[in-house]
Amino acid sequence: MSRFPGVDFLDFESLLSDDERLARDTVREFVEDRVKPIIEECHREARFPIELVPEIGALNLFGASLDDYGLPGLKGVAYGLIMQELERGDSGLRSCVSVQSGLVMYPIYTFGSQEQRDRWIPPLASGEAIGCFGLTEPDWGSNPSGMRTTARRDGDEWVLNGAKQWITNGSLADVAVVWARTEEGIRGFLVEKGAPGFTARDQHGKFSLRASVTSELGFLDCRIPAENLLPKTEGVRNALMCLNQARYGIAWGALGAAMECYHTALEYTKQRVQFGGRPLASHQLVQQKLVWMVSEITKGQFIAYQAARLKDMGRLKHYHVSLAKRNNVWLARECARLARELLGANGIVDDYPVIRHMLNLESVYTYEGTHDIHGLVIGERITGIPSYNPPIESS
Repeated sequence: MSRFPGVDFLDFESLLSDDERLARDTVREFVEDRVKPIIEECHREARFPIELVPEIGALNLFGASLDDYGLPGLKGVAYGLIMQELERGDSGLRSCVSVQSGLVMYPIYTFGSQEQRDRWIPPLASGEAIGCFGLTEPDWGSNPSGMRTTARRDGDEWVLNGAKQWITNGSLADVAVVWARTEEGIRGFLVEKGAPGFTARDQHGKFSLRASVTSELGFLDCRIPAENLLPKTEGVRNALMCLNQARYGIAWGALGAAMECYHTALEYTKQRVQFGGRPLASHQLVQQKLVWMVSEITKGQFIAYQAARLKDMGRLKHYHVSLAKRNNVWLARECARLARELLGANGIVDDYPVIRHMLNLESVYTYEGTHDIHGLVIGERITGIPSYNPPIESS
C-alpha cells in the first residue's frame, strides 16, 4: 500500500493555510513512519503503544490548542487536522491525545488554580504525565447528572466514594479529573495515582479500541487534599464543556478513519483483478460504493471546517458539536463497513487496516454522546422541545 495521499475531491486543500498544512503533514508523517508499522501488532496484543507518548509530547500534540506554557495555541482547523491524522492511524491513539488535551489539560487550565496549572500542565504537555477523565459510571452514561460518586469535605481533605467506568487512559494515569456529587453540587477533583482508597482496573475482553487502555476507577473512602478540588467547577455543565472540546476533535478524527478505509478500498479495488482480467474498480457496483464514501467524506470535511471557524470566533455551540460528531462518526462507520465489503475476505484480516477501524468506530459511535443522544440534542435545538427525560443539562 502506498503512502497516504489524502482525500480531497472538492479542493478542500485550497481552504488551508500554510500553517494548517504543516500541522497536518507533520502528524501525517508521524503516523506513516511511527504508528502504522506497529499498530496492528498493538491491536492484536491489546496493547497501547506507550512508547509513542514521548514523541507525541515532543511534537506538542498534547494540549496543542493551548497557547500558554510553551504550547502552540493552534486554531480550530490545525487542531482538527491533527486529530484527523492521529485517528487515521488508530482511534485509540487519537482517544489518548484527545483525552489528555480536551478532558484533562483543558479542565485543569480552565477550572483549576494557578498552582494546579503550574504543577500539571507542563508534564502533561510533554507526556511525562498522563491523565484521564472520570465522568461516566457503570450505571450512568448518557445521563451524567445522575452520577452516584460522592465527595464530602472532612477537614483538610475530601473523601470520595463511587466508581467510574469506560475510562480511557485510566490505569496509565498519573492524575484523574474526577467528577463527584457534593453538598454544593457536582464538582471536579484531581485524584492522583496512589491516593488512599483509589484503584484503577483495566477492562478486558474488548474487541474495539484494543490499542487503547480502558479502565474502571474505584473510590473507597478515597482521601485527597482539599486543594485538589478544581475551584472553578460548579456543576455538570463544566464537565460537558470539557466533553465539547473532545467531541470537536472526534468529529475531525472520524474523518481520518473514514479516509484510511476509503483509500484502502480504492487502491485494493484498482489492483484486484477478477472476471476476465478487469480490476474490481471497473464495475458499477464497486464504483457506487466508492462514490458514496468520497461524497460523505467530502461533506464531513466541510462540516468540520465550518465548526472550526465557528470555534475560532467563539460561536461554536454544543448543538453544532453534536451535529459534527454525530454526522462524521456515522459516515466513518459506514465507510468502514463498505470498505470491508469491497475487500471481501481480506476485509476481515489485519493485513489491511479496515477491520480494525471498523471495530474501533463501534466505540467512537457510542462514547462521548451516542448517535441517538446527539440526535436529541439537535432535535431540541430545532424544535425548542427537549425530548429526553429528565432533561440533560447543556453547556
